[in-house]
Amino acid sequence: MVDIRVPTLGESVTEATVGKWFKRPGEAVAVDEPLVELETDKVTLEVPAPAAGILSDIAVKNGSTVAVGALLGQIKEGAGAAPKAVSATVTKPAASPTGTPDEKVATTKPIGAGPEQPQPREMPMPPSVRKMAAESGVDPSKIAGSGVHGQVTKGDMLTAIERAAATPTPVSAPVQMRAPSPADDAAREERVHMTRLRQTIARRLKDAQNTAAMLTTFNEVDMSAVMRLRTHYKDLFEKKHGVKLGFMGFFVRACIQALKEIPAVNAEIDGTDIVYKNYYHIGVAVGTEKGLVVPVIRDADHMSLAQIEKTIADFGRRAREGALKIEDMQSGTFTISNGGVYGSLMSTPILNAPQSGILGMHKIQERPVVIDGKIEARPMMYLALSYDHRIVDGREAVTFLVRVKEGLEDPARVVLDL
Repeated sequence: MVDIRVPTLGESVTEATVGKWFKRPGEAVAVDEPLVELETDKVTLEVPAPAAGILSDIAVKNGSTVAVGALLGQIKEGAGAAPKAVSATVTKPAASPTGTPDEKVATTKPIGAGPEQPQPREMPMPPSVRKMAAESGVDPSKIAGSGVHGQVTKGDMLTAIERAAATPTPVSAPVQMRAPSPADDAAREERVHMTRLRQTIARRLKDAQNTAAMLTTFNEVDMSAVMRLRTHYKDLFEKKHGVKLGFMGFFVRACIQALKEIPAVNAEIDGTDIVYKNYYHIGVAVGTEKGLVVPVIRDADHMSLAQIEKTIADFGRRAREGALKIEDMQSGTFTISNGGVYGSLMSTPILNAPQSGILGMHKIQERPVVIDGKIEARPMMYLALSYDHRIVDGREAVTFLVRVKEGLEDPARVVLDL
């Protein structure tokens, strides 16, 4: 028999919900054929068959919560199926000509061999390990590190988290319970269990409200210049780059310019420290049938307008198909949310923790404005910046939003990076 187990789900993800099985017991399966769909708090993924044969047993039903490494089912290998050799790759320090550990060399040893003697821990703990420890509760000091001088690596932490999650802990009952409905109303209600993604969205948004000193400042922008530019160049842009020229690319570029001037909006709090990030990973909120996801455009400041638009279009397509990966939604430094596509005229977006700022875009609507002493109808959009007042002052928040407004009302500054 070959076990089907929950694979490693990604950084800080230790459990998932069984969405649906694609095969029934007794059905033939091919190697790498999708067997079961797992839903995590970030993405949905399919678990492939580790071997060809017959699905003999399903250990967990749809809707069950499973930890990393948990048994999902078993496959009875078919005739002629070659068993796979099992080995583990470990990393250990190699000796330099001076006799001291110098560089990492990957070696393969059979599983079951005696553990290597951990070396004294002399290296500082990497930031990724500290973050994973805070999120999972696993104590790195109790882990034998495989890095140089016994340093605990990210891989060591993932292994320890998987081991700790092998025995699922009982899920506590929800704190907030509703009063029962009258009998006549209860018969007309439908109760549906929240997906893991929806539970995580609810928890993270409430945590952001409880943790951050969140405020929102507003401004409005005249979209005339951007709209003229799009109208004039949209056909040529699409013909050359194979993607439509949208509004989001201009907003991403305008935000990056403003973030460079007001770095606190691109920072986050880590204990008693403020971490200023000299890189710009811009999250773009995308609504799907299962809930809101925020894929991240990494190093957006190094991208052209066309590259940004292509990346956003690809994220939107994969979000609708449920094909986003966990790494697509990690490490964002600032987020943009466009409620205008649904007709929202004004809103106060909630921070995407641990980020300190989020920009809300809204519906473009013609409104009367005074231009050079004359009243004109202009396509106007309200902008909203929600920010963490613990590290972003009101002056900085207002200045940031003014810089975004200036960049959009004079898009040549955005294109030319002025």
